[in-house]
Amino acid sequence: MATKYDDDVIAWANEQAALLRAGKFAALDIEHIADEVEDVGKSEQRELESRMALLLAHLLKWTFQPERRGSSWETTIRNQRKAVAMRLQKTPSLKADLGESEWWDVAWGDAVYQAERETGLKDLPGTCPWSVEQIMDAGFLPE
Repeated sequence: MATKYDDDVIAWANEQAALLRAGKFAALDIEHIADEVEDVGKSEQRELESRMALLLAHLLKWTFQPERRGSSWETTIRNQRKAVAMRLQKTPSLKADLGESEWWDVAWGDAVYQAERETGLKDLPGTCPWSVEQIMDAGFLPE
């Protein structure tokens, strides 16, 4: 008996994979498969945005709380730069997001929210003061 997408998405996915491998294309749930394929791309975009926001939040903290700078923040900055670079290398089409102002607005907004929540800082910049090149430069730490 066919598993319904809304009843058990994991069982449904396994069933759809088996149908694909068996070449039973007429039995496939095409509409939901298309939705799931699109969601994979959205998931990759969310991952990039999340990592960039964390990187930016730590660059903000580094900038606006110099008295609290430490190896932990520096390690997070380094690790997130590597994670962003790896994500862009594995999924080159994500580089287009870095050129979209709406994407930056969301990533920057998330970063500011996180930095404010963690530090109590207020009145952080409304837009990112650093270029993508600076953000990704392993030797760059704002002063």
